Amino acid sequence: MKKWILLLVIGFLCLAAAGCAVNKDASADAKKDQVVRIGYQKNGPLVILKSLGTLEKRLDSLGYKVEWKEFQAGPALVEALNAGSIDFGRTGNSPVIFAQAANTPFQIVAAGKSKYEGSGILVPKDSDIKDIADLKGKRVSFAKGSSSHYLIVKALEKSGLKYSDITPAFLTPGDARIAFEQGDVDAMVVWDPYTASTELYADAKLLVNGEGFTTDRDFFIANNDFADEHQDLIDTIMEEVKKSSDWSNNHQDDLAEMLAPILNIEKDAIKMAIERRTYGVDAISKDIIKEQQEIADTFYRLDIIPKKIDVTEVMTEQAN
Repeated sequence: MKKWILLLVIGFLCLAAAGCAVNKDASADAKKDQVVRIGYQKNGPLVILKSLGTLEKRLDSLGYKVEWKEFQAGPALVEALNAGSIDFGRTGNSPVIFAQAANTPFQIVAAGKSKYEGSGILVPKDSDIKDIADLKGKRVSFAKGSSSHYLIVKALEKSGLKYSDITPAFLTPGDARIAFEQGDVDAMVVWDPYTASTELYADAKLLVNGEGFTTDRDFFIANNDFADEHQDLIDTIMEEVKKSSDWSNNHQDDLAEMLAPILNIEKDAIKMAIERRTYGVDAISKDIIKEQQEIADTFYRLDIIPKKIDVTEVMTEQAN
């Protein structure tokens, strides 16, 4: 009898151990199948991170895969965040305002450095438009809801004009370039490297850049669920963004070689764009919050967004 009892006990312990091993393996497999979905734009810092491949290595060691989703402009990226098809992304200063006004569930987790030198208003070299005041009555292209949208609004206001004094042509950078070259618009508001390419290859001149009008920052954003549940992953992503930014600032020639075929833009235009910006991440400060609130208040005052918003609902001051 004792022998049978001993055999039963041994059998039970073996089954329990096997069950634990199976559960452990299943848990590991389940974790291995988890995916972090990241939205990026070809001209932004996340495309550099994607190209270097360092994030995949970091997250793979934690049991996560990376799924990259490309967007031509920020508004489409934040729409994807709202729809739940991405977890994390990067966009400009204006799309996050529109996203908040549309009740998109997201948080701003970090800010990029100012890149105002590469954002600007372009006109043909032979144009009779000599300053911003000359834009009155003109047809001006820019991407609706983008950082360029805010730039043109502020530039007009500081020159004594109203937003209603121009005829907006809401076009993506690629379509805007075609319209500009064909003479269908009088001016084009855009960001680098499209600014640089248009300057060098479309017989254009930069009327003004963003100085005095906008800092034109990047913002790194995450949907609420991802931010609440995976702060550790966000910290890891931002660590790799900082590393890739340092690499970019110290390897400008290599970066131009990397980005030219990705963007299908001339290498010298890419180099111009790289040389007039600094890649990096800034902690969210009172000044950055103030910048964003001014954008939100301006868009509300002009009926560009449907309601007044408080940007501190999606961004909070961070320690340096």
